[in-house]
Amino acid sequence: MRAIPDPGFAGDDGRPDAALAAALASYDEKGSFDAQQASLAALQHARVLVPVVALLGEVEHDEQGLAREKTSDMAAVLMTGRDGRTALLAFTCTASLAAWDADARPVPVSARDAARAALQDGAAALLLDVGGPVLLAVEDDDLRSLAADHRLLRLPDGAWAWTAPP
Repeated sequence: MRAIPDPGFAGDDGRPDAALAAALASYDEKGSFDAQQASLAALQHARVLVPVVALLGEVEHDEQGLAREKTSDMAAVLMTGRDGRTALLAFTCTASLAAWDADARPVPVSARDAARAALQDGAAALLLDVGGPVLLAVEDDDLRSLAADHRLLRLPDGAWAWTAPP
């Protein structure tokens, strides 16, 4: 008998990480760089849900000309912005994912793994909770640092810095 590997989220009930939800609420209220960085700091330790949706592959037609699905594929979702850059979608909880698309299947992953997947897919960003309650875009150096498993720390002088693991 084959065993399914533990994805590392035993007991996950689909609710958002409490620290991340609080940081995002503060970011939504203040909109400051500091609140954004605090959200990124909380995100680096959180589980996110990457939506996977069915894409129609081949279609066959019967004798009456009616189309039937022959094959379909499952894929993560990339969104293209007005500037042409793409972002991998991720959600903090099943409620925010369902509000965006009730048919999407949630795949729980660490934020680090979601950032890695975004970069592997050629995306410029990881877009968190596109349908709300609080939208957060992780891009550029933040995306690369999160994917590299660096840690975002608040320094004694109040500044923020990514540090590489030892």
